[in-house]
Amino acid sequence: MKKLVLLLLVLPGLAWAQSAFNGTWKADPTTAKMSSKPDTYVLQNGMYDCKTCVPPYKVKADGTAQKVTGHPYFDTIAIKPLDDKRVEESWTKDGKKQGSQTFEISPDGKMMTVSVTDNSAPSGKPVQAKVMMKRVAAGPPGSHAMSGSWEQENFNANDDAMTFTIKVDGDTLTSSSPLGSGYTAKMDGSDAPYKGDPGITSVSVKKLGPNTLEETDKRDGKVISVNKMTVTGNKMTIEWIDKLRNQTGKIVATKM
Repeated sequence: MKKLVLLLLVLPGLAWAQSAFNGTWKADPTTAKMSSKPDTYVLQNGMYDCKTCVPPYKVKADGTAQKVTGHPYFDTIAIKPLDDKRVEESWTKDGKKQGSQTFEISPDGKMMTVSVTDNSAPSGKPVQAKVMMKRVAAGPPGSHAMSGSWEQENFNANDDAMTFTIKVDGDTLTSSSPLGSGYTAKMDGSDAPYKGDPGITSVSVKKLGPNTLEETDKRDGKVISVNKMTVTGNKMTIEWIDKLRNQTGKIVATKM
C-alpha cells in the first residue's frame, strides 16, 4: 500500500513544443481499476507474518522496531495490536521514521480500512491515503481479525500525492511531483536516473504513438514496472504493470 500511492507519480510527456502531455495533471482515484492478487497477513501468537510483501517478512508484534531486509523504503517494521479490531504499523529507514498506518477491521469482519501517513518524500510533504479492502479469505483459527486475505476495493489520497507536472523540450521530457520525485530523460528509450524514490533507480521513456508514451521503471537494472500514458483532450489514461507483484492497473488524470 505504501508503494501503491508512489507508483501513481511516475509519469512523462511527448516530444514536441506544444506537447499534449505538457502541464500539471491530477489523477482521480475514483477512476482507478486494479487487477491484483490479495494481500495476505497473519497476526497470531505474538508474531506478524506479511506473506505477500515483496519480499515477505515475519516479525514480533510487540510494538518494537524489528529489522527487515530487501525493502527499499524501510529497514525496520514495528507492529502493535491496539485491540481485537485494530493494528498499528510503523516503519523506519536509517533510524528515521518514514511513516505509519492503521488497519481497522469492520465489526462484521468483512472490510478493512487502512489509513496511511508516509513522511518519506524529499519535499517533506506527507502522503496521506485511505485504502478500503474486502476480505476474501479468513485467517487461521485464533488469529487476530486482520489475519487473512484482502483485496483492495478503492482508495483516496491527498492532492500532493495525486498531482504531477510534465514538461517536454525537444526530445527531452521532465516529470516532477510536489513530493520532490521525478526525472529528466531523453525519449529514445535510454536510461536516465530517477530521483526522490529509493524504490526506482532509473527510468526510460519511449514514444508509442502521437499521444502515447511508455515509461519503464527499474531498480538496480531490473524492470519493476511499465507504465503507458495516453492523452485524449484534457484527459490522460495511465495503465501500469507492476512486475514485482504481477499486478495491473489503470487510472485517469485530468489536466489542471
